[in-house]
Amino acid sequence: MPQNYTPEFKKKIVRLHEEEGRTYKSITAEYGVSKASISKWCRELCEECQTSPKDKEEYGSMKENLRLKRENDELKKEIAFLKKRRHSLQRKSIRGLSIHRPIS
Repeated sequence: MPQNYTPEFKKKIVRLHEEEGRTYKSITAEYGVSKASISKWCRELCEECQTSPKDKEEYGSMKENLRLKRENDELKKEIAFLKKRRHSLQRKSIRGLSIHRPIS
């Protein structure tokens, strides 16, 4: 039996997929919406963007936010790796040094 969803709900679902990068599977599990519906709503929004400048700007903004979030995640991973690497190198240099000075 088909359900009627509000336009706001549909936009929210599309935003989760497009802006936050959520998968159809995770959205389906959380909201109980079929993958086919999500795909259809994304396609419809894309088509609306071709005719409405306001929607086109909103869709572009969602895409840009997703790109920036992904880039931010990659940079966080790189920073964490570099911190671990720096710490590892510092520990190696400390191991080679003697803590006690010989008494002369």
